[in-house]
Amino acid sequence: MATEKLDIMQTIKDGVQYGLKNFFPLLLMVLLYVVTVWIPYLNVGTTIGFYKAIIGIGRGETIDPTAIFAKENFANIGGFFLLTGFIAVGTIAAACFMLLPAYVIGIAWGFAIYFYLDKKVSPLKSLQLSYDTTFGNKWRIFFTELICVLLICVVCVILGAIPEVGGVLAVIASIVCSAIVVAIEGVMYDFFSKKADTILAEKRERCHRGPSGPDAGNPDAGEPVIEETVIEAEVDEIIDSVRTEA
Repeated sequence: MATEKLDIMQTIKDGVQYGLKNFFPLLLMVLLYVVTVWIPYLNVGTTIGFYKAIIGIGRGETIDPTAIFAKENFANIGGFFLLTGFIAVGTIAAACFMLLPAYVIGIAWGFAIYFYLDKKVSPLKSLQLSYDTTFGNKWRIFFTELICVLLICVVCVILGAIPEVGGVLAVIASIVCSAIVVAIEGVMYDFFSKKADTILAEKRERCHRGPSGPDAGNPDAGEPVIEETVIEAEVDEIIDSVRTEA
């Protein structure tokens, strides 16, 4: 089956349109996050809330800037830290092979946190899901992000060249452009979220269909087994204990 490709220019176009349409709520959310990201513990909840907001953008939902402070965000803190740790360790290990693999794996796992929060899968499964959905699209993700960064740099350099007020204008422009980039990230997530739904639906269908091949029609084959590694089970237990203590 051919891999569906991310349309770079259409993704940017849709993100800019959404960003302009919801500019002030987006800008307020970014400003609130920037102001509070320095506050210990609270910054964990706002970071998780920020990820959830981007998920909502992908669904076309209206943005509530204050939702990043929702108490419910802390319910995901255990799995969030475990998943972040897995990503960090894996990226550092990949960096030992001349850095490029680290960037590639960073892109491949780039949507893992979104999938963990949105699809309600375990941290390890969200990593695999992110890897599977981005397969064949890593360079397109890279160029989408590169175009956004270059555009922000060009705007900031132009404004920064203005005498006396250039520095202030460049900072303001970077924050404003960041709000648009968040919208583009949301649109991009929507594309991979649909691919993730397809993958999950196919796995559920295989489980419900039962054994195939030599075991097909064999009454002793039993019910289909849903694959669940021991490590994933232990991770889920850790997450549940963290949630209970919180």
